[in-house]
Amino acid sequence: MPELPEVETIARNLRPHLLGRKIQDADLHWTRTLAAPSPRKFKEQIKGQKIEEVSRRAKFLILHLSTFDLLIHLRMSGDLLIRNSTTEPQLHDRLILKLSGGKSLVFNDTRKFGRIWLTDKPQQVLGNLGPEPLGTHFTPEWLHTALHAKRRQLKPLLLDQTFLAGLGNIYTDEALHRAKLHPLRLSNSVSKEEARALHEAIRRVLREGIRRNGASIDWVYRGGEFQNHFRVYDREGKPCKVCGTPIQKMIVGQRGTHICPKCQAFK
Repeated sequence: MPELPEVETIARNLRPHLLGRKIQDADLHWTRTLAAPSPRKFKEQIKGQKIEEVSRRAKFLILHLSTFDLLIHLRMSGDLLIRNSTTEPQLHDRLILKLSGGKSLVFNDTRKFGRIWLTDKPQQVLGNLGPEPLGTHFTPEWLHTALHAKRRQLKPLLLDQTFLAGLGNIYTDEALHRAKLHPLRLSNSVSKEEARALHEAIRRVLREGIRRNGASIDWVYRGGEFQNHFRVYDREGKPCKVCGTPIQKMIVGQRGTHICPKCQAFK
C-alpha cells in the first residue's frame, strides 16, 4: 500500500497535468470504487468541475474542484494514470475522468480495494485522522504526551491513522530502527529523549522517502528508489547497516516487522 511519501510523490507528479483542466465526463467501470455518492449523482456532480489544486492528507490524494473535493485512497493496488482520451480502457480501469485538452485521469485498481469520495464536506472522511508527521502540530512534546496517553505497543500505535496520519509498515519499521526503539515497547514507557529521537526519525525517513520518490517494492507503485536505502525493512537475514547484526523478521499486530535485535534491544 502506498504510504505518505508515495502518495506525496503521486500528487506532485499529477499536479502539472491536472491543474486548470475541467472534468468533462466520467466513465465508471466498477461501481464499488465509489464510497460516496451514488454513481448517478457522482456523474451529475463531477461534470464541469475544474481542478483547482492537487494535495494530500495522510494517504489520501485530494483533487480540489470548483465545488467539491475528490478524495482518493489507493489502498493495496490503486494507481492513477494520465492517458490520452482516445486510449481504450484497460483491464483494471475502475474510473476514467475525461478532461479538457484531450486527456483522461484513470484510476486503475487490480484488487478493487481503492475507494473514491466526491464530497463538499471532506472532514466527514478525513476528520478522524491524526496530525501530519511533517506538519507543525507534530512536535516532540506532542509525541511524548500522546504516547503516554496510550498504553499500546509502539508499532501498532504508529500505524493507527487516528493517532498519526500517513505512516505504514515500511516507514514505521525504518523510523523505529533509527530511533533504536523496539516495536513491542509500550508507548507509555518511552522517555522524553526517546520521543524526541522517534520524532526526528519519523520526519527523517519520510523526507528521505519523498526525496527519493518513495519506495518501489510493490508491482503497482513505480518510480521510487527508497527501497535501495532501507535499513531494516525487507532485509531479513542481511546485516544491520549500523552494527552488522542480522536483521530479524517478526510479526507485530499481524504485520511483518523487521528489526535489528541489537540496535533495538527490548527494554
